[in-house]
Amino acid sequence: MLWSLIKIVAFVLAVTALTYGGTQLMEVDGGATVDVAGQEFTLSPLEMVFAFAALVVAVWLGLNLLKLCVATFKFLNGDETAISRYFDRNRERKGYEALSEGMMALASGEGHLAMTKAARADKYLQQPQLTNLLTAQAAEMTGDRKKAEETYKKLLTDDKTRFVGVRGIMKQKLSDGDTDTALALAQKAFALKPKHEETQDVLLRLQAEKSDWVGARKTLGAKLKSGSLPRDVHKRRDAVLALSEARDILGEGKTIEAREAAIEANRLSPDLIPAAIMAARGYIGEGNARYATRVLTKAWNAKPHPDIAAAFAEIAPDEAADARLKRFTALTKTTTDHPETKMLMSELYISAEDFPAARRALGDLVETDPTARSLTLMAAIERGAGADDSVVRGWLTKALTAPRGPQWICDNCQHIHATWAATCDNCGSFDTMAWKTPPASDVAMPAGTEMLPLIVGHSAEAALPSTEVVEEAEVVEGEVAK
Repeated sequence: MLWSLIKIVAFVLAVTALTYGGTQLMEVDGGATVDVAGQEFTLSPLEMVFAFAALVVAVWLGLNLLKLCVATFKFLNGDETAISRYFDRNRERKGYEALSEGMMALASGEGHLAMTKAARADKYLQQPQLTNLLTAQAAEMTGDRKKAEETYKKLLTDDKTRFVGVRGIMKQKLSDGDTDTALALAQKAFALKPKHEETQDVLLRLQAEKSDWVGARKTLGAKLKSGSLPRDVHKRRDAVLALSEARDILGEGKTIEAREAAIEANRLSPDLIPAAIMAARGYIGEGNARYATRVLTKAWNAKPHPDIAAAFAEIAPDEAADARLKRFTALTKTTTDHPETKMLMSELYISAEDFPAARRALGDLVETDPTARSLTLMAAIERGAGADDSVVRGWLTKALTAPRGPQWICDNCQHIHATWAATCDNCGSFDTMAWKTPPASDVAMPAGTEMLPLIVGHSAEAALPSTEVVEEAEVVEGEVAK
């Protein structure tokens, strides 16, 4: 509607300008005398303008007539396509002009103009492989999804444009939330162009969302072969996929296969915490404590984590507090300054009822990096050392308002997760989980491990400092989780 109004206004202005110009020329005195074959012709200024325009048109017609004569001469001399080529050149020129104007209109955001130019280009060129794509993209820009889908389907009929058609429909299905159809189309597009990076990424994301870990690993391998993924990144993400596959296999009750898949994931990426824990538990199930210790120690040295400590405790669940202290000292000897190590050793000393040592192990953590866990540990130490209830309650009160500490956070959208996952529940990103401390403004989420996970073994109840300490710590942990 607006474009039609603009054209009408432009036409009126042009007619007005020509009329005004003609009126002014009619009022001009003088003229020109032209002598042709002894005949003199006197022309007014207005007549001179018309004569000049007629001359330009005559020259243009003469040149085109000359080209037509040349084409006819060639045709009479045996070139059967000479005349058709003459007319086709004019059509092609007009068609390519319309096509270029349509592309410029599309780039500048003028969807309706782009569709008009695409239709004109199609009329002259009759090459749908060139004009259909312009039409589809212009239809999408104007919100005509039905027209866009119909045009993309036309592209499917030509081998040269089939990939473009499949990709276009796939993107439409993704925007509609139809991930099942989008996955099927992504697989088709991948089969047509295995090295297309965007298609690889879309297919990998959809396969991860659908828990098709085997297919996702094949797609990841294709990304490595095509050079679109560095080898170290491939190794890490392949480990994530192998771990996810192991979890699904374990859920099906196939313990042996899950164990092997977890061990493979840990081999690919030893610093992947969930893979190390699952592999270690697989070794523990086999009775191979030595391999389990090796896997967990390597993971702990790369990134201390409470779940690693919990799995390390499972290697010898019935050991005495002193024996556990000795074994964990070997685990933490290279990370003595890490906050997780300090809290872990403090818990172990509390279990052994050595409260002064527990306080020394905690160091200045409650001042430099106070968290709900470290402050609750301090409350347990004070209770075990015989401090007044007011002192204990003071530490517990601080714990209620203290930060949760490191958690599983998506690097892409910063969403906090209670447990590790291959894909983010919020944004769907793959392999973006990181164990880190969220910004202070973020709301604390439920802990991935329980408070004081290593104090209570299968037969270590007698080693507790008091039942009240554990109960009060659990209450605080529950309040913090809320």
